[in-house]
Amino acid sequence: MSERATDLPTDAARQAALVMVGQVRAGKLLAELLPKAVAHLEAPDRARAQRLALEVLRWSDRADRMLGPYLRNKPYDPIMDVLRLGTVEMAQSGAAPHGVLNALVGLAKTQGNTKRGAGLINAVLRRVSQDVAKWPTLPPPRLPKVFRKRLVAVYGKHAVEAMEAAHAAGAPLDVTLKPGFEGAAEALGGVLLPTGSVRLDAPGQVSTLPGYEDGDWWVQDAAAALPARILNAAPGERVLDLCAAPGGKTMQLAATGAQVTAVDSSAKRMERVAENLARTKLVAQLQVADAMDITGQFDAVLLDAPCSATGTIRRHPDLPIAKAEGDFGALIETQAAMLDHAVGLLKPGGRLVYCTCSLLPEEGEQQVAAALGRCADVERDTEALRVAGIEPDWVIEAGLRLRPDHWGERGGLDGFFIAALRKTP
Repeated sequence: MSERATDLPTDAARQAALVMVGQVRAGKLLAELLPKAVAHLEAPDRARAQRLALEVLRWSDRADRMLGPYLRNKPYDPIMDVLRLGTVEMAQSGAAPHGVLNALVGLAKTQGNTKRGAGLINAVLRRVSQDVAKWPTLPPPRLPKVFRKRLVAVYGKHAVEAMEAAHAAGAPLDVTLKPGFEGAAEALGGVLLPTGSVRLDAPGQVSTLPGYEDGDWWVQDAAAALPARILNAAPGERVLDLCAAPGGKTMQLAATGAQVTAVDSSAKRMERVAENLARTKLVAQLQVADAMDITGQFDAVLLDAPCSATGTIRRHPDLPIAKAEGDFGALIETQAAMLDHAVGLLKPGGRLVYCTCSLLPEEGEQQVAAALGRCADVERDTEALRVAGIEPDWVIEAGLRLRPDHWGERGGLDGFFIAALRKTP
């Protein structure tokens, strides 16, 4: 489907998108780049630049397959990124070929790093424009080789291919309803998922949706909503939410009537937690602190540990490109230290839910197995995983393993590992 005239990107938006794509390939994440990269643009072009960058990053592998037959030798990265952008605009977004060709060739001629390639860009994109019908027949974009190899070793080739299809499809918008506002699902025009989240396929501007201003719900992937449900906080319990920002789990816990302490090391991110709590009229004690500095005894602890975030590629296609060969050793050491510390914060008989939005077992299954070996007073709490809507094949010995292709027919899930533990009395 062709883009509406008001949605067509300007040269400034395209140029900003190409700069961001190049920097992602150099190892930077899009979230880090966006504020500075689009600061000079008007609001509509900021949104267009971000959309273009995300689309190029999501579809790069398929674009390379499309471009391959027309390239004798692969050009250097700046020219290749222009070719990818043009291919994605025409073949994926359905933009008019003549507009894309004129804009990108003109843009290339003004840039020092692509000026000499303007003729090649013109010739190749003309060929692509005549062959866009081939695009849907190509396989979903593959993950970078090194990262893909790691996942295939864990899950097998067919499962990884299913995950790649889920990554290509992107992610719908999921929301968590505040207790007592179940009718908001119908008002939002969404679908109630078996686990209790509401899924919207084409929501538009989030802040304009019914119930947003009144705090009836908050945005939270259906997978991300499960750790708090598994913790099953009760009214009056002392509950600790470690690494709390942006606050979805904090709000879930506060809505139970528990006495919630939410901790995050980032003051800026904690401001967002405070804003979300104010909007939803929920109460929690907020602390800007290092999780390792927290003391006291709690009935329940939720530790959403810092991780590689490899389970969120549906939403962040820049991540596997920027961190394709990333060494997550330091993160894994931090997770282990935080997990041990969280155990020490539990009262006898207290409950701990450990989770990461990662597909890597080193950050999930292996992390929990090692902790159980170190901590003699902790055991798995398998009964806690019996939460409504959880599919039996998601449950493994170590806990709950969620993948992007789970519920593929419904739009998928973020990849997560969730373990429920209990401190022995």
